[in-house]
Amino acid sequence: MRTSAVERGAATWLAIEAIGVLALSSWEFFALVSGDTAAVSSSIALLVLTLLAAFAVGAFAVVVWRGGSWGRSGGIVVQLLVLAVAGGTLTGPDADPSVAAMIAAPAAVGLVLLIAASRVAGARVRAETPDEPAEGSAA
Repeated sequence: MRTSAVERGAATWLAIEAIGVLALSSWEFFALVSGDTAAVSSSIALLVLTLLAAFAVGAFAVVVWRGGSWGRSGGIVVQLLVLAVAGGTLTGPDADPSVAAMIAAPAAVGLVLLIAASRVAGARVRAETPDEPAEGSAA
């Protein structure tokens, strides 16, 4: 199945996000080995979860590039979770709107791209599907 430019753009955006999450995991790893952690077990658990997230977002990117719907769904969930994290930075004693904006902006772009990719893929599927006769009509 040939994907559109919008789908490839969404996949590329997801791949960039996966690379960003992988960079975050490397930062966590260096903090762990340098002793800059309060609890080693929590740091290891966070590192493993971050690596799993990078793998998942990367897998979503590959599937979106290939035209699979579950990659778009997973990518949309990731964007919504990142937007929730951005919203969380607006609360509490250390609330910082500029940090919230820096977190939310890439997620908003990704969300728009993934929704656009879903619409394009839906139109393509409708165009490729032959019209079926209405129920109860003679074929």
